Amino acid sequence: MKLGIIGAGILGLAVAREMARSGAEVTVLDKEADVAAHQTGRNSGVVHAGIYYTPGSLKATLCRDGMAMLREYCAEHRLPYDEVGKLVVASTRAEMAGLRRIADRARENRVPGIAEVDALGLREIEPDTVGVGAVHSPHTAITDFPAIARRLAADVTDMGGSVRLSHPVRGIRETSRGVEVVAGTSRFTFDRLISCAGLGTDRVAAMAGAPGDVRIIPFRGEYYKLTDTAKTMVRGLIYPVPDPRYPFLGVHLTRRIDGEVLVGPNAVLALALEGYSWGEISLKDLRRIVTWPGTRRMAATHWRTGVREVYGSLAKRSFLAAARRYVPALTADDIVKTRGGVRAQAVARDGALLDDFSIDVHGRIVLVRNAPSPAATSSLAIARHIALTAPLTSNS
Repeated sequence: MKLGIIGAGILGLAVAREMARSGAEVTVLDKEADVAAHQTGRNSGVVHAGIYYTPGSLKATLCRDGMAMLREYCAEHRLPYDEVGKLVVASTRAEMAGLRRIADRARENRVPGIAEVDALGLREIEPDTVGVGAVHSPHTAITDFPAIARRLAADVTDMGGSVRLSHPVRGIRETSRGVEVVAGTSRFTFDRLISCAGLGTDRVAAMAGAPGDVRIIPFRGEYYKLTDTAKTMVRGLIYPVPDPRYPFLGVHLTRRIDGEVLVGPNAVLALALEGYSWGEISLKDLRRIVTWPGTRRMAATHWRTGVREVYGSLAKRSFLAAARRYVPALTADDIVKTRGGVRAQAVARDGALLDDFSIDVHGRIVLVRNAPSPAATSSLAIARHIALTAPLTSNS
């Protein structure tokens, strides 16, 4: 079977590897010159243990399985993987009820090693961190997702597949014989096509004649990082108790595999699908974003939060204040701006932000509609899930 994959991020490459292992002749197409150019290469590198996700959801199941698969894959290929652990910290008594719900959910999701600790207990784990209590996930890890993506791409080519970079998809047509795809200056015919296009999901879905009832809305996540002298104050990962109304986790402190410590991200509506700064604006993307009914309904419900996020984007002291809730010794001189990323968040027509992974089958085409965090953690498990559940045989 000839199989096309759109997207050379970690998810697309994981799917390509899984299908190549099953004997498919795989071709990966991506418009960029390198793999992992967008969400994969611009995240914090956290391997999530599955603390937050609704029990029984795809996120809960595939995150737990994906973490184990990723740990094994990194060990097999000598890729960096460090279980630095995570603390979800309640900074006030009012947050303790939410913290207990997180602990209960983590246990229901069978997250290994979960423990509830008091103020003294959390100081034993993170000496410079303060709070009234915390949930500790000792097996939450950090890794190098771009390095994993490069290894997956090598796996695909080693198994006879092809990774075609600088091949933007310009046309898709499903016929009785298969799926015809025009990418760059080349034309391909596949028996099946799988889209893992991330920020480009809507464009691919439209070309496939399956726009659907959700749209990708880009949310920019901006980061600061701690200076060399300040980063010794953070040993692992320090997270707030999240607001259950949103899929975003709030500003947190994250030690990276390269030794840097990030502060962030916020969640600001980007002005382009690949709008990594306020200066990157696409009128075409912006028109598509604001004319989607879900965007307007989302804004009507959450405009106050949006205003706060924009203020946080423009004011360094907002990031500092968020970090000092947990590490009060930090000063303005301890944080410096660094590069951020853009999250491809699916929003429904009624304004709801999709929380779970979403995968649709449209004839011979499989569309990954929503795969935000923890998609990198879950990538190998999502690939297996697609291989097991999507009708990809030549007779389907």
